[in-house]
Amino acid sequence: MKIASAIVTNRGGRTCHAAIISRELGIPCVIGTGNGSKLIKNGQDVTVSSAEGEKGVVYEGLLNFEIERVDLDDLPKTKTKIMMNLAIPEKAFSECQIPNDGVGLAREEFVINSHIGIHPLALYNYEELKKSSDPEKQKVVKVIDGKTGAYADKKQFFIDKVAEGVGRIAAGFYPKDVIVRLSDFKSNEYANLTGGTFYEPEEENPMIGWRGASRYYDPKYRPAFELECKGLLKARNEMGLTNIKLMVPFCRTPEEGKKVIQVMKECGLVQGENGLELYVMCEIPSNVISADAFADIFDGFSIGSNDLTQLTYGLDRDSGLIAGIADERDESVKAMIKMVIATAKRRGRKIGICGQGPSDFPEFATFLVECGIDSMSLIPDTAVKTRLAVAAKEKELGINV
Repeated sequence: MKIASAIVTNRGGRTCHAAIISRELGIPCVIGTGNGSKLIKNGQDVTVSSAEGEKGVVYEGLLNFEIERVDLDDLPKTKTKIMMNLAIPEKAFSECQIPNDGVGLAREEFVINSHIGIHPLALYNYEELKKSSDPEKQKVVKVIDGKTGAYADKKQFFIDKVAEGVGRIAAGFYPKDVIVRLSDFKSNEYANLTGGTFYEPEEENPMIGWRGASRYYDPKYRPAFELECKGLLKARNEMGLTNIKLMVPFCRTPEEGKKVIQVMKECGLVQGENGLELYVMCEIPSNVISADAFADIFDGFSIGSNDLTQLTYGLDRDSGLIAGIADERDESVKAMIKMVIATAKRRGRKIGICGQGPSDFPEFATFLVECGIDSMSLIPDTAVKTRLAVAAKEKELGINV
């Protein structure tokens, strides 16, 4: 995907992973065509456009296009922080040049998938795998040896790569806040990593299965999470990147949050120490309904509108069959968002949004301003236009910057 000029898929919806990564890469993407792979032939010239409303278009041939330029010196300031979503460390030092207030969502998954590519438990259990006579496990050992090179301690490879990837993003935006979401692969995605099939269950619906917080304190996965924590600790303490804040995804209950915070503490990531703030993703209805209880243990919230929308509707956003039903602009989703913002403001907790909604829909961004949200984290190529929309709304509401 990193070398493609555009992405066209047969399946998926607007918030599926192919769409999310294409936004990170800053390239056009048309999702869920049904038959795109059959209609587009190898070597055929096509123009892919995702700039013509809510539906993408694939044109035959190479079309002319216009480039709109904005003078960044004329951009207005806003009270609402305009942050960015980022996953690709290599893009940090270019994306940071877009006017921004930091990173509201740094995804670890890209670092783990592209820079490591090995299931953390396979690295943790390397010596055990090496002793096995199972030919499949020996294949994994060979891949690990090839990727880790001179590393005698294979666990240290994972720690260092997490620190390097996250650290590069944090360095690009230093000293502004960089909120790093802890790893949020689903079991089917973890299984695709080298050695992953030895450690992952087969779930009927991984999207609402063993993911996020429920993994971190589970004895079956905790050793892997501890490696992740050590990598993040290295980035903060050894590299001096204390602008890194951490965020727990898919935390179903406050009790889960407490368990995760305790594991992190035992790994040296102590809430409040050396300026460390811990946030929770607000992406499950329980996060909204029990927001007061979550506010007791976390420093703030970040609304993940993609998952909050799918769970409000009760659908799987990876399913192309029903993806068109979900819309974060629906009153049911907006009521959830308005409710949790009100609770966070009452409790004096920070609250932002890192979901796709404000990047795609200017009217959704202005709704968030009306609710009093503290920050919006956007895909880089929409940061400028959204700032303009937010500034206009703040002016209309008489909000002083």
